[in-house]
Amino acid sequence: MKRVACYLAPGFEESEALMTVDILRRADVYVDLIGVFDKHVVGSHDIEVVTDKLWDNQLANYDMIFLPGGQPGTNNLLNNERVIEILQRYNKEDRLIAAICAAPLVLDRAGLLNGKRVTSFPGVEDGNFLKSEYVEDKVVVDGNIITSRGVATIPEFAFTLLEVLDIDPQPYQEAMLFKKTT
Repeated sequence: MKRVACYLAPGFEESEALMTVDILRRADVYVDLIGVFDKHVVGSHDIEVVTDKLWDNQLANYDMIFLPGGQPGTNNLLNNERVIEILQRYNKEDRLIAAICAAPLVLDRAGLLNGKRVTSFPGVEDGNFLKSEYVEDKVVVDGNIITSRGVATIPEFAFTLLEVLDIDPQPYQEAMLFKKTT
């Protein structure tokens, strides 16, 4: 069974986190919602989520780390040295790292996007991703890094995560009436 860690910090974008986790769990991916600071995390739209775990630095058993965007959630991740260090470790081990909306900024700060193609929420790229190739695709996979634009791209992003986890997304796309657009 594939395992994913979803980091939640205060001010995370609820839709990006929960819709993505929902699709992954439908495909029997084991997903832990991990509170970076507290088990009770309030998102950017005042929805409180009780996480599965509190950060404990014991993340060696996950196949992927997933960062939802939102503000100030992204800044809370961006300014957390423990998050930066674990992302750098995962990248060094060539493990999967996914980020949506503004969260690719965290990957950029960690130095993971140098020479990579990346996308994000429109406007986030201004003055950022200077060592990357910024594109406006809905979802970008470049090696072990997966990025996406925002709330409207969640289904395509989540189904792409299934693909990179070697899970066929088609039965889940059909069950959810999802039709991929170009």
